[in-house]
Amino acid sequence: VVQASTGELLRCLGDFVCRRCYRLKELSPGELISWFRSVDRSLLLQGWQDQGFITPANLVFVYLLCREALRGEDIGSQAELQAAFLTCLYLAYSYMGNEISYPLKPFLVEGDKGRFWERCLGIIQRLSAKMLRINADPHYFTQLFQDLKSEGEGGDGSKHWTISLDR
Repeated sequence: VVQASTGELLRCLGDFVCRRCYRLKELSPGELISWFRSVDRSLLLQGWQDQGFITPANLVFVYLLCREALRGEDIGSQAELQAAFLTCLYLAYSYMGNEISYPLKPFLVEGDKGRFWERCLGIIQRLSAKMLRINADPHYFTQLFQDLKSEGEGGDGSKHWTISLDR
């Protein structure tokens, strides 16, 4: 049995994205977590949802999307990462959330809605089967849960977010 708190999994997701987006030297897991919490809070305050979305099961789903959709070598700025990450969040809310639909505004940080929708469609085309499988196959969900939990570094407080290369 694998267990982890919501906070622990959120930190693991932040650690993962920071390592994946190694070119962004100033990025911290806390920034990613604040983007996520900001969207969730906005949707709660605007009445789009009755309860928070950030749960262990939903974090595993977001991790699946981020793991497949965020390519560190393609992301050159925090603005690009935020746009890509919020696209993953929009798809996660749309697929896993309790509401029939969600407003775009909390998920948009760029003026071009066309780019947002292109990213959405690209992720859906690549990951539709995995998105369905995560809810149908408990073993697959458990494996993803373990993978996400292993992205953390034991909670000892000494986090490293960049890749070091010896020459």
